[in-house]
Amino acid sequence: MSVTELPIKDYNEKWDVQPMLRPLIGAIKINVSLGMAGQPLERAKTIISTLVGEGQEPTETLAKNTWRSWGIRKHQPVGITVTVRGQRAYELLMRLLHAKEYKIKERSIDRSGNFGFGIKEHIDIPGMGYDPNLGIIGMDVIIQMERAGYRVKRRSYKKNKIAKSHFLTQVETKIFLKENYDVEFI
Repeated sequence: MSVTELPIKDYNEKWDVQPMLRPLIGAIKINVSLGMAGQPLERAKTIISTLVGEGQEPTETLAKNTWRSWGIRKHQPVGITVTVRGQRAYELLMRLLHAKEYKIKERSIDRSGNFGFGIKEHIDIPGMGYDPNLGIIGMDVIIQMERAGYRVKRRSYKKNKIAKSHFLTQVETKIFLKENYDVEFI
């Protein structure tokens, strides 16, 4: 379904009547895979810490297997990841979409309404400058969309499944992105 055919008015009326159905950003997950430990990993940590702001530290991802030809040992740090939630996620998404010129591939949205994209150079993100000591890194960005009430599947006490009627769809994610961030789908 193209953007011009989106039933934006119908969904907005539905969301006004039933606010629990309005899409929300659950989390933004940023992943940087370097394939090596040491100095490049520390530089990437500095860049990602600057991107997400104070109070949020990226964690190292470890190699699951040994790959002799690449010089990677099992349990060696090979990348970093960080998860951003809450109001900070909405602000970060605006900056990340600016780096992509507010264009997302339509096929990058999955059945559950989650979507992702890659950023080739971190210097494309507003507020991030080039530092010759740090270099330039790329990253994968995954945005997890949800509705109010999704905590039921994550909580530790009395976990339960989300009803299929409460799942987000691709169309709802497209409308959310078009309305809030003026995203163009290619």
